[in-house]
Amino acid sequence: MTVNSTFKVDDRVRAIIDQLKIDYPDAECSLDYRKDYELLFSVRLAAQCTDARVNIVTETLFKVYPTLESFADADIEELENQVRPTGFFRMKARDIKASARMLLDEYGGKVPDSMDELLRLPGVGRKTANLILGDIYGKPSYVCDTHCIRITNLLGLASGKDPTKVEMQLRQTIPPEESGGFCHRMVLHGRAVCIARRPQCEKCSIRKYCKHYLDTHNND
Repeated sequence: MTVNSTFKVDDRVRAIIDQLKIDYPDAECSLDYRKDYELLFSVRLAAQCTDARVNIVTETLFKVYPTLESFADADIEELENQVRPTGFFRMKARDIKASARMLLDEYGGKVPDSMDELLRLPGVGRKTANLILGDIYGKPSYVCDTHCIRITNLLGLASGKDPTKVEMQLRQTIPPEESGGFCHRMVLHGRAVCIARRPQCEKCSIRKYCKHYLDTHNND
């Protein structure tokens, strides 16, 4: 990815990025996939479901439906049964089947590489589109899931809970070439240290850059 030399990075932001790279050198998506559309469908299944459970489901799913054509032609009730363990299975199965058909009919069987085209696919929002752009195409990608939103709010890098608004704030703060890795590391940090219900601030390597930590420990 080309570095944008005109992007001015705040020293505190750079320190956060650099420390997270040390803590989590392998910043990758935790969903298992081999094909571009498999990541697309896995992310759809991950809505209101853990990545670990999705990976268990897709291990079988991608064998039962080994091609886009098989997804597009799938019996909807059988597909629903395959994805049932991920929850909201009827809607997810419908979106996957419709997306497979659209990819075949309109995109030559390839997942598109632009935000506008990705958002046309059933069940795809900006979070999913950003993930595809980053992980499949290596483009700047600001994936604002619950971990990213919560932690960037605590750090003082963003404010508010609206994913699109947080994304736009991060686009002004996090350099494009760092965006994908940064967001993946937010997820890893949220699972390992900055846990929603029991944050382990004393173990946090970036607490000295965290607005919330500094505000709550200013008398220590």
